[in-house]
Parts: sequence; structure tokens; C-alpha cells
Amino acid sequence: MACAPPQKDNGGAQTQSGVKAAEATSAEAFGGMDGLVTAAKAEGELNVIALPPDWANYGAIIKAFSDKYGIKVNSAQPDASSQEEINAANQQKGKSASPDVFDLGQAVALANTSMFAPYKVATFDTIPAKFKDPNGVWVNGYGGYMSIGFDSAKVPPITNVDDLLKPEYHGKVALNGDPTQAGAAFSGVVMAALAQGGSADNIAPGVDFFGKLHQAGNFLPVDPTPATIESGQTPVVIDWNYTNAAETRKLPSWQVVVPPDHAVAGYYFQAINKEAPHPAAARLWQEFLFSDEGQNMFMVGGVRPVRADQMAVAGTVDKAAFSKLPSIDGQVVIPTPAQTEAATKYLADNWAKAIG
Repeated sequence: MACAPPQKDNGGAQTQSGVKAAEATSAEAFGGMDGLVTAAKAEGELNVIALPPDWANYGAIIKAFSDKYGIKVNSAQPDASSQEEINAANQQKGKSASPDVFDLGQAVALANTSMFAPYKVATFDTIPAKFKDPNGVWVNGYGGYMSIGFDSAKVPPITNVDDLLKPEYHGKVALNGDPTQAGAAFSGVVMAALAQGGSADNIAPGVDFFGKLHQAGNFLPVDPTPATIESGQTPVVIDWNYTNAAETRKLPSWQVVVPPDHAVAGYYFQAINKEAPHPAAARLWQEFLFSDEGQNMFMVGGVRPVRADQMAVAGTVDKAAFSKLPSIDGQVVIPTPAQTEAATKYLADNWAKAIG
């Protein structure tokens, strides 16, 4: 019989200002960044979840953080969905293995803000207002465009969403996750909706499209991973451009297209678990992600960090990485929180029926 993980309470640790680490809303509570670093090192560990090494350069980011501060990073369930992050935090509440921080798609993040601890990183004021909660409950870290990746050695070229209904793609089209749980899949449905005459306010055509894809036998109910792509099991994948682009380094025949007339962008939400077993390390992690160093590392992973434009003006951006970020000339759709909430409800009511 397995023993339950031990309980851990670092939330009671006092900061220099007398505030508990778990209640600190900025590094100033620790007496500044040096004090935060000291407190985080004393905790010695950080628990992250749902951060695949090939996603947004997280493998390198985790290593850089660990090397810089001498803090052990425990990376759990790298292929988990956003909803599974929340589930894990609820199931492991009060235990030392509980996630310290979250990286979430918009729909799941906005539905669970009561679980987040407000915190403003040192660069908070340089982040545009529309990409953050005013109190620091959540902040967008990075984003990208929804795309279609395909193995040109196995399937004909794809130029738009409608191509996916063709017989040549029978049993070959995979979506990264369940759109009721995963941010990438949610945005994939929005992209399909736009291509079918819908909008961020009306994603029904997108759900209908996947229903048609299922009826045609083209929809492949497999959650794609680098392994399924490289083995040929999922030769067509609807996913973020940076995740798809990461595969081109391993599979030269893998190509990526962002439908220019139906471009959908999305940002991932960074937040601290208010029940974090390592509250100081969680706050230091956020500081690292939103520093120039962390933001440039995201950029090397092919994503657009939230501070990219500000850093370009300040001259602190990695110019080589910045120049490689995809740009779309036409209109780009980024669903608002209200649109996301309505679309999430529609998906909950209709997605399973469409692909069942």
C-alpha cells in the first residue's frame, strides 16, 4: 500500500515585511528580489505541471531557472491539459506534490481564478492591460497562432481548413486535445468556425465542421504528441504554430500553415496556485518568466512573449528570435473573455454530440 505524499506548509514562512510568503503580492514583501531569491532557495523546489519540453521552449526555460537559482524543478504530467492541471491541484491540495504554478488556456484559467494568488512581477507595468488582471491574479505569458501541421511525405499539401475534408486525409487529422479542456483544441475549433463563416461569437460552424470531419472518417481521435507525429500515426495536426514548428527540427518533411484568412491567436495564462507548497519559488518562477531573459527564451521557442513589443522598443529583445516570429497581414482574432465563456458553454453542450 502506497503512502500518501507528505503534507507541506511553507505558506506560513514569514517574509522580511512580516507577510506570509503565500500572501506576498510582490517581491517588495521579501525586501526586494534578493530576499525573494533567498526565500525561494530555502524552499529548494518548484512544482510545475503540463509543460512539455518542446512546448514554447519550456525544456530550456526549466533548466535555465534551475541552474540560475539552484532550485530543483519537479515537472509533472508534461502532456496534461489545462483542465488536468486544475484537477491535479484540487486532488493534491495540501500535499508537497501539488502544483505551485499554472500555465493555462484562457477558458480554463478564467473559470478557476479563485484558485490563484495575486502577484505582480517586477515588469508588471510593462505588460499591456488587456493581457493581465489588474491585480496580478493572472498574466498572459506568451501566445501564438492556430495552425495546421502536416507531413508532406505522407499527405498532399494543405493550404486551408476546408482541405481537411478531402478523401486524401481519411483517418489522418488530429486535434491537440479536447476543446472542452485544452486551450489549443479550443482555438482549433474557433479557427474552423471562422473558416466556415462563423466568428468568435458563433463557434457553432466550427463544431459542425468537426462533426463533418468525423462523419467523413477523417477525424482521428488521438491526442497528438511528438511521438505520434514522428511515427506517422498523426500525419495532420491542428495545434499552435510554435508546437507544430518544433517538429520541423526533427522531421524535415513536417510543414506548418497558418490559414491567413482565418487567423486565430491566443495567449496562455500564468498564475500562482494560492495553495502552492513552495510559494516563494512560485513567485520567483513568475519573475523569471516575465523578465527579459525568460521572455527571450519563450521567443526562441517560436512563441510571441507578452512583452515582445515593449522589449523591442527598449532594445532588450533577442533580435534574431524576434525576426523569426510569424506575422499575419490580415485580421487576427483573439477571443475576448466573454466570447470564450460563451464558447466554452456551447462546447460543453455540443462537442461530444458532434464527434460521438
